[in-house]
Amino acid sequence: MSQRIVITPENANKNYWKDLWNYRGLFYFLAWRDVRVRYKQTVIGIAWSVLRPLLTISIFWFIGWLFNLPDDGVPRILMVTAATLPWQFFSTAFSESAGSLVANSNLLTKVYFPRIIVPISTVIVCLIDFLVSFGILVVIMIALQFNPGWQILLLPVFLLFATLTAIGSGLLIAALNVKFRDFRYIIPFIVQFGLYISPVAFSSSAIFESEKIPAWIKFIYSLNPMVGVIDGFRWCITGGNIVINQTAFLISIGITILLLVVGVRYFRKTEKSFADII
Repeated sequence: MSQRIVITPENANKNYWKDLWNYRGLFYFLAWRDVRVRYKQTVIGIAWSVLRPLLTISIFWFIGWLFNLPDDGVPRILMVTAATLPWQFFSTAFSESAGSLVANSNLLTKVYFPRIIVPISTVIVCLIDFLVSFGILVVIMIALQFNPGWQILLLPVFLLFATLTAIGSGLLIAALNVKFRDFRYIIPFIVQFGLYISPVAFSSSAIFESEKIPAWIKFIYSLNPMVGVIDGFRWCITGGNIVINQTAFLISIGITILLLVVGVRYFRKTEKSFADII
């Protein structure tokens, strides 16, 4: 017998998180649908999840080699790969979750379910892509005969922070995008600008150890939540050879938590009007 869910004004908020659990199967359905649609009618299919970051890694490695950017005593290709993979995951997850509500407008106007499932399911798809592309890093480490230290065990923690950053910022922009469609033009700019101010092609030590850079610029740099995530990835993968700036790391993690809280609260506050506006 199928379960019947009764929706009334007085119990909508009370039952929301219970409904989220009851509709947990929808996470898997939407994620699987997005995987199939993403690689439908492509020649190499899911191999794009490897080819895309591989091309990005090659470009940033060449830029670092060309301008002789600091590598903190670690093979440059390993430094770039350890930063590119989490950045590619975040940027894709943020972009797709931010536009997910508008892309699924027909679904939102026809049936009831917790709308938060839609943007989070897109993050799950990007997480699958990340796990596939992680094979690039494994191959590089084997080729370089580079043995990671015990820090590699903490890598899932930093992946969790990257996921929470994508969810928090994605929920906030997804809710805003329903009412203000201008955000579909702003989202690519945010991603492009974020790439420039994140330590992908360079090391954070080049920022924090420079005497020419004012303290207030270093503080603003630390406000980027991906700084803590990328530095953490590098620290885990290089066996602690990369020194993490503790102050900047704590600031980045604090911004991640703030984004998650603000994103969830604003999404829940505006969720009731999605079907009418979209």
